[in-house]
Amino acid sequence: MLSRIYLETSILSFLTARPSSDVMATAHRAVTMSWWKSRRTFFDLVTSELVLQEVRRGDPAAAARRIAALEGIPLLPLDVDSTNLALAVVGANLLPRKAFPDALHIAIAAVHGVEYLLTWNCSHIANAELLPRVTNLVEDYGYRMPFVCTPEELMGETYAQ
Repeated sequence: MLSRIYLETSILSFLTARPSSDVMATAHRAVTMSWWKSRRTFFDLVTSELVLQEVRRGDPAAAARRIAALEGIPLLPLDVDSTNLALAVVGANLLPRKAFPDALHIAIAAVHGVEYLLTWNCSHIANAELLPRVTNLVEDYGYRMPFVCTPEELMGETYAQ
């Protein structure tokens, strides 16, 4: 059985983005595309109804590319348990209220027992200063916190050589 990875919206955005003059965006795009080509088959990919809602927004052509990338990937439901856990994260001031969707991504992955949460959102999700406190709260609620990482951190040993 393969480990499951929850794909957060930023992964789909960089995977399907057009080339950019922004150095960081270009690097994130390149790493994401490399991960998608070389590593995704080592995992069971999942995402959520929330991600589907988010990728549908914006430029119609870009949204179509993001939606196409999700084809065949199972959607986890946005359920009451996930919503309650996300409300607890925001209610404990671990994330600002405006970041409630980010708390939902964490909660959905945790509630559904997903091993990894893949993201480029380093402000509210893959934030090393916030993660220990968020992890404590998630575990206090009886869930296991997914390992939160970027595609670069999940490239496997072949990438490091």
